[in-house]
Amino acid sequence: MPKSPTVEITYCRLCGWGLRANWMVQELMHTFAEELGSVILTPDTTGGVFEVRLENDLVWSRKERGRFPEMKELKQLVRDRVAPERKLGHSDKA
Repeated sequence: MPKSPTVEITYCRLCGWGLRANWMVQELMHTFAEELGSVILTPDTTGGVFEVRLENDLVWSRKERGRFPEMKELKQLVRDRVAPERKLGHSDKA
């Protein structure tokens, strides 16, 4: 049986982004309960960091994109890598 992938959300603890990161963990674990092995929260103290990685591949960087991901976007990005055939209901692209 193949290993289930891990998502890591690194967030700036100093900026107070822990609640946002926690919410994203809950949403991802709910949506991808069967596909993901774990979602890890990693606090960062360098300032302004908010990154999402899937198996160490950068999926989202607030620094690169200039904003936080919408939950719909993040679910689509994760889905496209872990279960491309899966439908996301209202979160799917039109």
